[in-house]
Amino acid sequence: MAITHLLNVDRHDTKNRALVTLAGEIDLNSAPLVRESLERCLRDGIRVIDVDVTAVTFCDCSGLNTFLHALLNTATVGGSLHLHYPSPALERLFVLTDTGSLFLPLPDTLAGSPPAPQPPAMPQTVPRPAPVLAVLPGGLL
Repeated sequence: MAITHLLNVDRHDTKNRALVTLAGEIDLNSAPLVRESLERCLRDGIRVIDVDVTAVTFCDCSGLNTFLHALLNTATVGGSLHLHYPSPALERLFVLTDTGSLFLPLPDTLAGSPPAPQPPAMPQTVPRPAPVLAVLPGGLL
């Protein structure tokens, strides 16, 4: 007896922007549904796609590949794709694959707030390593 995992996809459009809400598991069986839903947005003229993944309970590499494929297709037509509210498990997948910066929107900056601190500049000269001392047999320098 095969176990079928359900994935619900819901889409709401406003002009050239869509909110796609996913709920359930994204795996090898359900990833094609996600891919088709995101591709349909582009075919319908949508150029800004927001994907609410709050209710995604599982996502494997086929789901990640689907999101990467959709991101590439969206960028090709001058659009953007962002995933919103990922679960800790989905965030971990992004961390492990170093893809979070591709999908997750940057936090909004408050008007009038100071700019984020910058890391210290690297020194212009590279420090030289300490000289190596030869050790004579018997542990004497």
